[in-house]
Amino acid sequence: MPQTVHPDHKQIVTADVVLLTVVEGRLAVGLLTRENEPFAGRGALIGGYVHADKDRDTDATAARVLRDKTGLEGFFIEQLATFSGPKRDPRGWSISVAYLALTPLQRLTNVLGEASRVSLVPVDQARDLPFDHGEILAAAVGRLRSKGAYSTLPARLLPEVFTLTELQATYQIALGVPRIDKSSFRRKLNELALIEPVEGLRAETGGRQAQLYRLRQEISVFERRL
Repeated sequence: MPQTVHPDHKQIVTADVVLLTVVEGRLAVGLLTRENEPFAGRGALIGGYVHADKDRDTDATAARVLRDKTGLEGFFIEQLATFSGPKRDPRGWSISVAYLALTPLQRLTNVLGEASRVSLVPVDQARDLPFDHGEILAAAVGRLRSKGAYSTLPARLLPEVFTLTELQATYQIALGVPRIDKSSFRRKLNELALIEPVEGLRAETGGRQAQLYRLRQEISVFERRL
């Protein structure tokens, strides 16, 4: 028999953030060790309750949760989907507005360590997550892979400036493909005018200097897939 919710029952409303980055050539997700029940001691997505008296909307909740849990601001973040129902949280009927956030690993260096509750786990090893966080994680990775094929979204996993080699490697990781043809990839970058060289900046790579680039726009969407 379906579970009924009394009209006076207070629903649980949260924002959960799938924070993705690249660690040693693999896509990784930021997990937070839960301090309280349910699922105390388990790694879960970074999330928190909506504060109706303070948060103007769930976008503000997601930004606040990331700031409170990592001490950082300014992540790229976009709304992913809403997850709801009576079975996703053992405490009762709940709603979670989920978000996808991307960041270069360098931004997280100071918030990671033995004393931190935040850990980075390869997405293919983040199994048996509490609540429906496994489903939310899968949706976020699916968004990155589908949207990344026709946008500059994967570049948000990189610092502001990067080499072409770093950009291609990041696209391969984000799209979950072993290889993208180098000449085809660079030709499409030029055709679509997605990036521009940063004058006077070069990176040392294997004893050689490589030109550094940046995005022309924050996020670009284009018709053809890379």
